[in-house]
Amino acid sequence: QVQLVESGGGLVQPGGSLRLSCAASGSIFTRYTMGWARQAPGKQREFIATITSGGITNYANSVKGRFTISRDNAKNTVYLQMNSLKPEDTAVYYCRAYVGQGYWGQGTQVTVSS
Repeated sequence: QVQLVESGGGLVQPGGSLRLSCAASGSIFTRYTMGWARQAPGKQREFIATITSGGITNYANSVKGRFTISRDNAKNTVYLQMNSLKPEDTAVYYCRAYVGQGYWGQGTQVTVSS
């Protein structure tokens, strides 16, 4: 069983930045891939970024060059640094652990608006 708790969402103006955090329970955090996804109102959940246990990253085209995923294995935490935010980035952001059947956090709201 893996529990994920996201934090760091909020309201930000276009062009601003936010950093999301996802704290994971369990002692095997270092062994598995972690990722972020988002879901805007009326839309399907979409992949944003992943990072393997070895630090290899992958991004959706919509966020490439603006978002950065990273992890701190000592803290069992994965981060999503979001820069140059746009109104279309508004969504609930979810953390995902790619282990077993997969686990999701509860989500954190990000709103980009002036």
